Amino acid sequence: MSLVAKGRVWTVWRHARHIGIIVALAAALAPAARAQGPEQAPDWPTRPVRMIVIASAGGPTDLVARLIADGLSKRLPQRVVVENRTGAGGNIAASAVAHATDGHTVLLTNTSHAVNRALYTRLDYDPVRDLAPVTVVAESPMVLLVPPNGQDRTVADLVARARARPGSVRYASSGSGGALQLVSLLFGSAAGIRMEEVAYRGSAPAVLDLAQGRIDMLHDAGITGFATAQGGQARALAVSSAARSAVMPEVPTIAEAGFPAATFSVWQVMMMPSATPSAVIGRLRDETAALLREEAVRRQLTTLGADRIVANRPEEARAYVAAEVERWERVLREAGIQPQ
Repeated sequence: MSLVAKGRVWTVWRHARHIGIIVALAAALAPAARAQGPEQAPDWPTRPVRMIVIASAGGPTDLVARLIADGLSKRLPQRVVVENRTGAGGNIAASAVAHATDGHTVLLTNTSHAVNRALYTRLDYDPVRDLAPVTVVAESPMVLLVPPNGQDRTVADLVARARARPGSVRYASSGSGGALQLVSLLFGSAAGIRMEEVAYRGSAPAVLDLAQGRIDMLHDAGITGFATAQGGQARALAVSSAARSAVMPEVPTIAEAGFPAATFSVWQVMMMPSATPSAVIGRLRDETAALLREEAVRRQLTTLGADRIVANRPEEARAYVAAEVERWERVLREAGIQPQ
């Protein structure tokens, strides 16, 4: 064989050897790429999914859960079943999910989740460390209501009266850690006023007392608060959300009323045990986000009081919830609320 021919053979062999090495490396790395690539959806769920809800059947949080569960059941290869577990400010439901090991258990909770660590000294789970947010579903405003025939025409009127006689303004609460208490404490902190708490079993009996002037203030959920104001049982002074509501656009936001630090929305979040594979959490989030983009679903959420559909990514939801935990723990600490 000539030297030229030998040189060509050597060149071909060397290139083939390099190509062989590259092919071998690609084959070795392919499984890892498939496992980590976001486009590779996991084979999940392989059995029915339990969505454990902190609220009783028929309430706003439960209705949101059932709307999502029904939609996901049509999108996933397995159905999603709602299970209501009430009590202890949502801790019974949250603990059940935090300790679940089947990979098919989801928690639907709300703003109360952000205060549980500060309110309860004996938890068998950590609300932040042991649960991984999947996505924040939606936000809903609260409405600041006062008696329809009272002297307070604006938020400034209410604050001036409370400052003139500390402790004289009485506000409705649904108990420690409930949304009615939290938003009122936040408002009091932002306005620099001290008020008296009056506990009720929900907002319905509080509305009756407010209409009669037995209490001075109530923060009610938007869906019922607007109806109360429109029905003449109360006067709406402000909404707690960052933007005005399309339901009553004439009502200013709490920031426009002069107290931006009291801006607040009730939110719902889906969570899974922190040990859940990120691919599973990503799959559930993506299917939920796709569901929440459907116009019919958005209309139903609006009917339930939501004024903003969030559907953020897991890392964004994690930062959102962590910020809310920090915020509400500070509010409770400043208000002198002691853990139970």
